[in-house]
Order: sequence, then structure tokens, then C-alpha cells
Amino acid sequence: MTPFPELETKRFLLREIKQIDSQDIFQIFSSDEVTTFYDVERFTNMKQAEELIQRWNERFENGQVIRWGIALKSDNRIVGTCGFHGWMKQHYKAAMGYELAPEFWQQGYMTEVAKKIVEYGFKNLELNRIEAFVEPENAGSRTLLEKIGFSEEGILKENFIWKNRFVDNVIYALLKKDYV
Repeated sequence: MTPFPELETKRFLLREIKQIDSQDIFQIFSSDEVTTFYDVERFTNMKQAEELIQRWNERFENGQVIRWGIALKSDNRIVGTCGFHGWMKQHYKAAMGYELAPEFWQQGYMTEVAKKIVEYGFKNLELNRIEAFVEPENAGSRTLLEKIGFSEEGILKENFIWKNRFVDNVIYALLKKDYV
């Protein structure tokens, strides 16, 4: 699936994340607010950002993941990321993930971005089902998913271990036939 697909919304360019974006990625993932419900520890050094970018790009090249940088059109600065992982091509499904720098929360930005990647998933990746796994306490993410048409399907009890505790996930999904 090369070259990397670029998408555009009213306020953002969704583009490949490169090593030159390491500082932006570090800023995002060094925030406790961002990593509270994220399955990585808060970043403490730039090397962590560089390794994450490398991992996303390798997985894209292997056809396993697509992770866009959410770049402001005004200055091309990365303020978040979004994309698909857990891609099961034989079952036409993937999981959606995203995060945004806290100063951009509650402004409709992630709604704008998430709608675009859902559209891309159904139209270009031929997905039939897009899932999202959210901790029950993550009210912002749950609201976002419901706003863009996802339905809550249930709770996966103690679905994984994070920070030395078992964590539940609420599973949300959107089917292609229900996509408006």
C-alpha cells in the first residue's frame, strides 16, 4: 500500500509521520493526560518517540498498520495521530486508534479527523467492520465514537493488563452497512 496515502479535512492534513516529527510526537506522548488511557507509558525521552515512529512506519510497510499524523494545515505541525491497527484483512476489519494533544481537545478536531479515516477505511481499505476499544472511564473517547456513529457492543472484562492491573474495555463498532 505504498505510497503512504494523504488525506485532507477542513483544518488538517493527515500524512505520514516521519522522524522529523519526533519532537511533536514526544510532546504528545509525554503528557499524562494523553497516556492515561493509552497503552504506552508517558514518554520521558526523545528516543521513545523516534522508536514509535519507526515501529509505525515498519508496520505500515508490512501492511499491518496505518497511522496518520494529524498535521495542522497552518504550519504542518503534528498535534495527534490516528489510524488502524489489529487489521484482519481476511475478516475485513480493523481497530481504530487516535490521540490528540490536550490543547486541541473539545474543539471538534478529532470528530473531523475520525470521520475522514472511517470513510477511508470503508471506501479504500474495503473494511466491513471498524472497532474501537475504550476504557470505561474514558468519557471523551466514548462520546466521540458515539458522535461518529459507533455503537457500544459490550464490555470485555479484564481484557488486558496495564500498569500492573487488569483493565476492562468497552468495545465499540461501526459496520459498513450502517455507515452514513
